[in-house]
Amino acid sequence: MAYAAPIFVYDVRLVIELILLVFALVIEGVALVHAITQRSDAFPAIGTLPKGGWIAILAVCLLLTLPFFGFGGVLSIFGLVGIAAALIYLLDVRVGLRDLHDGKGFW
Repeated sequence: MAYAAPIFVYDVRLVIELILLVFALVIEGVALVHAITQRSDAFPAIGTLPKGGWIAILAVCLLLTLPFFGFGGVLSIFGLVGIAAALIYLLDVRVGLRDLHDGKGFW
């Protein structure tokens, strides 16, 4: 009975890491698809990196977040940097592109 707790802890850790991995891959995938589908002249208009730069950053981050490359998955430094890059794109660049396209502003 004393050995049940450590085994259960590893199962919980595995489930939490799997949920975080799915979350990270969805966020990074959505950011990458959004960057691919935008017009290339809109990126310099909002004062950010060009479209090719964002696509390269997001694609490399997505590949480094995958756990079968030996880098440790979502909880490694590469996975955390990938999540940060995708969130910067989604929360800053995507909003700027939407404002440029719609002209309505954030609110």
